[in-house]
Amino acid sequence: MKFAAVDIGSNAIRLQITNVTHYEGVYNFKKLEYLRFPLRLGLDVFHTQKISDLNRRKFIKLMKAFKILIDLYEVDDYMACATSAMRESSNGKDIVEEVREDIGLKINIIDGNKEAELINNSLKSLIDEKAYLHIDVGGGSTELNIYHKRVKIASKSFQIGSVRALEDKVLEPVWKSMESFIAKNMEKKSNIISIGTGGNINKIFELTGPRKNRKFLEYSKIKETIHYLESLTFEERVNKLNLNHDRADVIIPAGKIYQRAMNAAQSTKIMVPDLGLKDGIMQILFDKHQKKKPL
Repeated sequence: MKFAAVDIGSNAIRLQITNVTHYEGVYNFKKLEYLRFPLRLGLDVFHTQKISDLNRRKFIKLMKAFKILIDLYEVDDYMACATSAMRESSNGKDIVEEVREDIGLKINIIDGNKEAELINNSLKSLIDEKAYLHIDVGGGSTELNIYHKRVKIASKSFQIGSVRALEDKVLEPVWKSMESFIAKNMEKKSNIISIGTGGNINKIFELTGPRKNRKFLEYSKIKETIHYLESLTFEERVNKLNLNHDRADVIIPAGKIYQRAMNAAQSTKIMVPDLGLKDGIMQILFDKHQKKKPL
């Protein structure tokens, strides 16, 4: 069967199409298509509380392109989820309705808790008896999940994101609230391991060297990498490090969000599994159809 996941974030919008096969008792997931388009909806919303007419038109064109690909691949099921920028926009619901009526693509505007839940679905196999702090940093929000002995004991979404921080739209009380939440729920737990999801922590991980069989990134390495990035101009980050334009400016504020969260948890290392919302959506679609009938 073929599934499609659409992740409508504050800094970029992604489409992934995956083919699932079943052979000798094992399910295999093969990525057929992956597209990331740098449409920064959050820049509009965090300043004016609405998506501009220009970005509205671009967004609708992009959804048409995604719908064409979904149809061409003859996808069996799909799920499209919009996060922080769309849910905070005063005209977000109108845009979603326009896409549904004109294109036939259904978009779900999800809250922070649902976003965290979907991302968690992709992390199940990574959690064991230890204490974990899962940090997912998006353009507009950061979702935190705390696990102990395989049980999620706390979860919360904060209006702290890479684009929001870049535009200096995060108030200090919100930072303090996040740190207090972590400290309270991680109290009396030792050897806390962080799990980082999101494009920026993956890029920071990549900048520290080949991924190979590495799973973890030391806190000191994150600090060192951010310091190096700050020593470069925007143009140098784009041309010397080959970063996308929409990554080169947000990677530093994003990295500092991971740092502050890890500091609050007294966590010295972070696991970077290259998973995210789209992977959680895929898991939801897979589970849904497995309940109906074997693939």
